[in-house]
Amino acid sequence: MIEEVRRVAAMQDHALRVKAAVDLMGELQAAVVETSRMRKESIAWLRDHGHSMADVAKLMGVSRARVAQLRDAGPPPERAFIGTGAVQVLVPMRPGEREYVALEDSSTGQKLLALAHQLQLEGDLGYIPTSGEIDLNRDDLIVVCGPKTSPVTAAALQADPRLSFETLPDGRWALIERDSGQTYTSPSDDPDSPASSDVAYLGRLPRPDGQGTFLLIAGVHAVGSLGVAHFLTEHLADLYQQAGTAEFSMVIGCDYEPGAKTIADSRAISELLLHEVN
Repeated sequence: MIEEVRRVAAMQDHALRVKAAVDLMGELQAAVVETSRMRKESIAWLRDHGHSMADVAKLMGVSRARVAQLRDAGPPPERAFIGTGAVQVLVPMRPGEREYVALEDSSTGQKLLALAHQLQLEGDLGYIPTSGEIDLNRDDLIVVCGPKTSPVTAAALQADPRLSFETLPDGRWALIERDSGQTYTSPSDDPDSPASSDVAYLGRLPRPDGQGTFLLIAGVHAVGSLGVAHFLTEHLADLYQQAGTAEFSMVIGCDYEPGAKTIADSRAISELLLHEVN
C-alpha cells in the first residue's frame, strides 16, 4: 500500500493524480475496515482460548485499556462470510412480454444488500439476463439463481461434491445429499397436501478461474431464495463459526405468507456440509 501511495505522489499530471488519489483512498479505507475486523476476530479468539487481557495487550504492544477499546471496534467477524469489499448481488431476469424481476427475487436482493450495508460493506444489485449467462470470476459475489434459469449455475451445482439439485421422476425439483441420498423437496409441491413452505440451496462454491469463491443461493421456487436471505440475516454469526470462508453447501427451509410471499420463518434443514473435511 505504501508503494501505491508513492506511485500516486509521483504523478505529475494533476488530473490523473486526483482520480488516482480518490481511488486509492477508497482502497485504503476499505483495507482499514477489514483490518479492524480481523483484529477484532483475533482478540476474541485469543480471549476464548485462554489468553488474559494482559497477554493480549503484551502481544499487541498496547495497554489493557486499549485492548478493551479495540475489542469492540470494527465490523463483526462474520462479515467475512459475505465479503470484504464491494459486494455484488445478482438476481435473475424472467422472460415474458417484457423481461421482469420476480418480486421474491427483488426482495431477496434488497435483503442481502441491507445485510451487507449493516456489516459495513458496499453493495450493488445486478441482473442476470434471461440467457442465464453469468461471469462468476468476481470478488465478493452473491448469485441468486437456480439451475432451471442458468446453465452457469447448473454447472456449478453439478460440481458440488455434497449436494445435487435435480429433477425427480415425477417432475418435482429436489435437493439430494450425495452421500446419504437424503432428499429435500418443496412442501409447496406436495401433491397431496401442499403447504406454504419451500426449500433452497445455500453454498460457497469455487470460481471457474480458481481464484476464489462465490456464494450461491437457489430456491426450488423464488420464495425459497428469500428464505435464505432471511436465514442469513438471523444466523450469520453461527454460519461463520461453522464454515468460516470455506466451501460448503446446505439446505435451508422456510415458511411464507402465501399472498404477500413474505417469510415467516427460516431454518437449516440439513447439516452444514463442508466440501473438504480435514
